[in-house]
Formats: sequence, C-alpha cells, structure tokens
Amino acid sequence: MGPGTRFHHWLLAGLVATAAWAPGALAQDWDDEEAALDDGKGHVVGFEVKTHYRDSEDARFPSPFPFGPRISPSGVERGFLETADAGEHFELSAATVFYRGEWGENWGAKAKIDLYDLHNRNPTSEDNEWDVDELWLRYGPEIEPGETHEGYSAYVKLGKFPKFERQDDRHLESYGLMSTSFNRAEDVGIEAGFDLGRYFYLKASVTQGNPVFYRDPNALAGDQGTSLPDRYSAYPNSEFGTGFPILYDADVELDDLNFDNPEGGIGLGVRFGGETWNLDVLAFRYERDLADTVELEGTVYGGDLDILLGPENRFPLRPLTSREKEEFGLTVWFYMGSLSVFAQYVDQDLGGLERDGYEVEVAYEFEMPYIGALWGRQVLSYIAPALRYSEIDPQFGADPLFPTPSVFWDWDKIDVGVRLGLVQGIADMTIEYSDNTFVRAGRDESADEFLATFRFMWDWQLGVLR
Repeated sequence: MGPGTRFHHWLLAGLVATAAWAPGALAQDWDDEEAALDDGKGHVVGFEVKTHYRDSEDARFPSPFPFGPRISPSGVERGFLETADAGEHFELSAATVFYRGEWGENWGAKAKIDLYDLHNRNPTSEDNEWDVDELWLRYGPEIEPGETHEGYSAYVKLGKFPKFERQDDRHLESYGLMSTSFNRAEDVGIEAGFDLGRYFYLKASVTQGNPVFYRDPNALAGDQGTSLPDRYSAYPNSEFGTGFPILYDADVELDDLNFDNPEGGIGLGVRFGGETWNLDVLAFRYERDLADTVELEGTVYGGDLDILLGPENRFPLRPLTSREKEEFGLTVWFYMGSLSVFAQYVDQDLGGLERDGYEVEVAYEFEMPYIGALWGRQVLSYIAPALRYSEIDPQFGADPLFPTPSVFWDWDKIDVGVRLGLVQGIADMTIEYSDNTFVRAGRDESADEFLATFRFMWDWQLGVLR
C-alpha cells in the first residue's frame, strides 16, 4: 500500500465520521445565529444561454512525431499543432438549465446541466454535446469565501461538485492557466467542511479524481485522438485542429465512475475581516495514484499515464518515475466593496513531472446611474472591468518524438476584459482579449484570442419551505 493509498483511506474514514457526527452537531442551538443558514431559503429553477463572437489567431507548428499510414488512415506523414478552429466565428457555446435549493437551516442542493456545451467539450468535435456540470446534495451550512462566520459548524456534500479551492465568482469567460490546469472541471465524491470559530476552517474530500489529459487554454479545447477524416494536411484525425494543449484535469463522466484511484484532498483556511473587507486564505493539498489509462469520450487516447507515455507508451514525457500525483497550493480571496482580488499558486508533481505556476485576477464593479428599465429591470446596471495574469512553468521534457511538445513549453497569459450588465439579472455582455504567449524552441510565440460573449438568463422562484 503506497503513501497515496494510505492518505485517501484515512481521509475517507474522517469524512464518514463527519457524516455521522454532523447532523447531531448541527442540530445544536448555536449562540450565534450566523452559524446556520437563514430559515426559509427557496427553490429556484432557470436557464442560461451563451453566444460568442470569437476571433482566434492562426498559428501552426509541426509535430515531431512521424505519423505515417498506420496511425493516419489517409497516410499523412507529418502532423501539426495548430490553433483550434482559427479565425472569426459566431457560435452558440452553451445552453444550460439549473436548479438551486436550500430549505430549513441545513439542507442544500444543486443541479446544473449543460444541454449544449461547446467550450467545455474535449475533444471539441466528438465529446458529448451535453454534460452534467454539477449534481450534489449538502447537509450543513457551507460558508463561501468572503463571508464572515461565528461559532462552530460543519457540512457534508455528496455528488458532483467544484473543488473547494476554485474561483467560482468569475468575472471573465476565459480561464487563466492555473484554473485551466487544475480546477476547471468538477469532480465526483464526498466533501466535508468544519468551521472552527471566527477565523479557522478545514475542508477535506475523497473523490474519483479528474483524469490527466490535454486541452488548449483558449476557448476551444481542440481535438486530440478523434476518429474524423483528416483535415487538410493537419494533425491526423482532427476536425477543429489540435490547439496548443497543456496538461489539465479533465471532466469526470457520471456514467463512468469506478473510484479505482481515488483522490484525497485537504485544506486549511483562515478568514479575516468584517463589514467593509474580507480576506480568505486557503492552503490545500491533493494526492492520488495515476491510472494506467482512463477512457475518455470521443478520443482514442487514454488519460493519466496513457497520455503521459506518448503513442504506444513508447515516447514518454521525462522524467516519469512513479504513479503518484500530488498538488500543493495556496488560494487567496480578497473583497472590499466593489473590489475583488483572486490569487492562486499551485505546485504539481505528476509521477516525477514537476510544474508550478500562479495566477492573479483583479476586478471592480462600477454601479451605473439609472437610465431606464426593461422587463422591470435596470438597463446598463453596472460596468465591471477585470485583469488577470497567469503563468505556468513545466520543469520536464520529453522523448524527441513526443507528439505534443506544447505541454512542456513555458506559458504566460494576460486576460483583460469588461462585463456590461445590459439588463440587471437577465442579460450581460463580456468583451475580452487574451494575450497568450509560449516559448517554443527558444522563441516567443503567440496564440491570442478575442472573445465577446452575450449571456441571457432567466429563473423562477418556486417557493419557500420552512
């Protein structure tokens, strides 16, 4: 039994003990009413639609791997890494339905289903068009970053949910390099949280673990290992093009759960502040063993060790010396009035393949004076600019014929944009530009992208349970 196995075994035992203890503990009459959720929370259902104008810079570089007729049915000898669906495009990217419910003092639940989801599909052309993003049930009050809290409380959450160190109050449609690599996709399992008075809290989870795979940091993931006909003379079997992928934690499919290599996560947090400002700092760690392979929808490539070892497991990333996957990180949330700051640092070891990086985002929301209303809601209610910088530094290399060298390039990315509240609570528009730079063969290259997103949303309050 390796250290990763011992780690998730004792962590799972702790979460089970929490599940047994939490109902009795939370039934206590806390001295401070803020330790429990407000009575009478309601139930909300709604939908959201996103459309985009996307302009992606066209770039193309040869892959070092000799494909040949055995791998490429039409006999393409040379593949290329290229921008995923370069050029100008108008596209429907997401159509989502959701449910949020909280009742009594402790119970909460959420379901979020993407009926159509272009930008989260990976590979873009052949992954499922629809996806269950979140589906979970929670018992106990979960205190969000930036909220104050008094007294002691605990919660247990079961289902498919975001990682606890993730930035959920997003201000741009794009993602930074850290959020792309480590916590963009939700995981499936059990999570528990313990609030230890005003300042300190603990979080822990045991989950299936997101499989390691490829995706481009821009809007489209790109195509890797699809079964479509060759597109021009590009990378074999690719409709959208490969993109310039980095290693990332891919989505967990609910129809393919096995928990053969479960991931244990633990976090220690401290929060400060009050009425005018709030600071939340969370140190976290995740650990699991990599699987030999993980089957993914729409691609012949497997996740985890399968993707790290290259074609036929003969052209690996180096030095790949073990199965252990570990991440250590620090996340900071700061809120003061209309100002919000998010920062995250992560250091990862993928079986001996080390990389680290960080990202920082600053956003500010300007409330606008009243100029009119539509459907009873204020028109142009706010303007919210945001600026994010992120970088990732892989400290590993690869066999000279490894087909996707972009995974070990040094990257930095600047995302700048503004969100406009077109109709308060109903429609908004986000306009942004990503300056995406990587070092290839000692030279700075770019894969920049302009993105304009129109979002329409509507929800219904179904009533209140007390």
